[in-house]
Amino acid sequence: MSIQTGQTFPQGSLLRVGEKGPESVSTAELAEGRVALFGLPGAFTGTCTNAHMPSFVRTAPKFREKGIDRIVCLTVNDPFVAKAWSDATGAAEAGIEVLADADGSVTKALGLDFDAPPAGFYGRCKRFAALLRDGNVEAIDIEDAPGQCSVSAGESLLEKV
Repeated sequence: MSIQTGQTFPQGSLLRVGEKGPESVSTAELAEGRVALFGLPGAFTGTCTNAHMPSFVRTAPKFREKGIDRIVCLTVNDPFVAKAWSDATGAAEAGIEVLADADGSVTKALGLDFDAPPAGFYGRCKRFAALLRDGNVEAIDIEDAPGQCSVSAGESLLEKV
């Protein structure tokens, strides 16, 4: 079952590339303040690159104006791919943190994992957007299909802040 409004974000570790290489990021950090969090099937994929990430890059300043402390993207990729994609899409410049769930464990704990063998996707993350307050899910919307980006777009989540 997928995580729902009112539940606590699960404990786990994500990865990012730091100055000395990959470094672990505890999901406990997402329990501090208000966080706009979105997850997607994978870096450099069509809808993720052309619709989902751009929607958050466009809306990042508005999220901050409304008191959101962090904007975080969760992707089931390795941290090097996540960093390259962050740089390529303007996410880093917009202040969006792209964190890698390399083994998919956080995605599984969220109940948001899926497989799509024809696309070569195994253990990927369903496309979603959520608001967290002190680690609790205030709002979450999950797309019905991986190629859709409507209820999980930045503009849609911004309406819930």
